[in-house]
Amino acid sequence: MFSGIVEAYGKVIGTLSNWMYSYILIILLVGAGIYFTVKTKGVQFRALKEAIKVVMEPKDDEKSISSFQALMVSTASRVGTGNIAGISTALCIGGAGAMFWMWLIALLGSASAFIESTLAQIYKRKAADGSSYGGPAYYIQAVLKKRWLGVLFAAVLIVTYMGGFNMVAAFNISDSFRRYDFYQPGTTPLVIGLILAVIFGICIFGGSKRISKITEVIVPVMGIFYIAVSLFIVITHLNLLPGVIVSIFKGAFDISAIFGGFAGSAVMQGVKRGLFSNEAGVGSAPNAAASAGVSHPVKQGLVQMLSVYIDTIVICSATGFMLLCSGVIPEEGIAGMPYVQEAVAGSLGSVGSVFITVALFLFAFTTLIGNFYYAEMGLRYICDKTPKKLIMNIFRIAAALIVCMGATMDFSVVWDTADVLMGLMALINLPVIVLLAKPALRCMQDYFKQKKSGKNPVFKAKDINLETKTDFWN
Repeated sequence: MFSGIVEAYGKVIGTLSNWMYSYILIILLVGAGIYFTVKTKGVQFRALKEAIKVVMEPKDDEKSISSFQALMVSTASRVGTGNIAGISTALCIGGAGAMFWMWLIALLGSASAFIESTLAQIYKRKAADGSSYGGPAYYIQAVLKKRWLGVLFAAVLIVTYMGGFNMVAAFNISDSFRRYDFYQPGTTPLVIGLILAVIFGICIFGGSKRISKITEVIVPVMGIFYIAVSLFIVITHLNLLPGVIVSIFKGAFDISAIFGGFAGSAVMQGVKRGLFSNEAGVGSAPNAAASAGVSHPVKQGLVQMLSVYIDTIVICSATGFMLLCSGVIPEEGIAGMPYVQEAVAGSLGSVGSVFITVALFLFAFTTLIGNFYYAEMGLRYICDKTPKKLIMNIFRIAAALIVCMGATMDFSVVWDTADVLMGLMALINLPVIVLLAKPALRCMQDYFKQKKSGKNPVFKAKDINLETKTDFWN
């Protein structure tokens, strides 16, 4: 009976996922990205150098985390299994052309990321210890005066990140061991799930401050090492690179393939995996952005914009070129970790399989931690204060159990569940940031006006005629 329920759920969630990404979300994501690119005059291109400069500034407020720490928390969530197993899945199902659509979603989405994170900074709240917190739920309540909508967003955020996304991360760690001789389908995923849940539990019971400390160390090291290995594989197969580039652009505009089966097309797979990977416009990164202590909200908007580039343009591209240059043909039957491991093992031998397992574990583990940080922010909003210790402990135990469960689930069910939940977040957040864009745009103008006059920009709400009272900028 239980297997029948799971099978029925899998069919429903798969159909819903295909419907959402075939019709609503592609239009919404691309439309919002173009709108914000025009309104900000291409801030994601013209201010890229400024974003790199800002990320290295020390924090302005000792009680808050730094821009760099906020970048690492959001990057910890963005840079995860979507950058390895997600890219593999997109290439195996949608073909090489999926890479182009990932890049497009990232380039347009980075403007959306700038707006949502700037808004999170403007309307962030002050905690009892003087630190800051916030996110979409808070700017929804502050400006739209609709707490019920903020609660709905926070609830969907919790289910998406603590549930859907963390199940995907746990599943992909478990799936990466399938290649080894000791793997037993009935027991190995459960054992891995239990070990993962215990390590994860130890980290999250340390609280959000420990999370930012862990991620600011692991994420840069992990990313640099992974890119280095990817580049090595591409360089050793350099003769295949021109053909790979041609296949990406040819596959991206293969009209008969796109309309012959849209659910498995390069467009849908590129959009799905691009959004899953960089989360631009979904409303997750603003929760980390609001925690940063900066002198001007735009600084954190620029930093989170940069995170989208790091995730998709750098790390996802490294994975895509590594896989496509390996010489192993992507096929639907090896989607996910099997394709990655086969491609890397073909270039590096047995050492390659071990490397990719370790890399995936580190990517996925920081994802688990970053995702829980967001879920904790959602719970804080719903409770309208810091949750009681008992509630927080139950919440953390539930998060660890979900990680354990995710390691034992089915490939398509975990991916489709995460896609649908992520889509629901975007359906709430994107229309909201379009409605609330004016304060963020005026804030951007104020920032560059101060920069032009040679100042280190400092924000005051009255300078942009902000009507809503804020905790930090009055």
